[in-house]
Amino acid sequence: VQLQAFGEGLVQPGGYRSLSCAASGVIRSVNVMGWYRQAPGNQRELVATILFNGLVTYADSVKGRFTISRDNAKNTVYLQMNSLKAADTAVYYCKHNQLGNNYWGQGTQVTVSS
Repeated sequence: VQLQAFGEGLVQPGGYRSLSCAASGVIRSVNVMGWYRQAPGNQRELVATILFNGLVTYADSVKGRFTISRDNAKNTVYLQMNSLKAADTAVYYCKHNQLGNNYWGQGTQVTVSS
């Protein structure tokens, strides 16, 4: 499974940004896709996950501001990020899990700054 993420960029505080990540290869119908992020000096942390059936989870820090969604026909996961803060600055990674195996995208930089 290969993952290709898109959406890198600079955004002002209070602004919004959308990320997408497309999976290719042998994709099982039962899987979990998600977004993680890693800020400089910090460990990689969970942002949000979405199961194949649409069940979602969010980190407390992004609840009410970020929305994860997916298009199973396109094997693509999306992350809509609103009301962005400087603390959201990080490299964002998408992850795909199936059959107990994790696959990671290449990471995409999101910088929130005025």
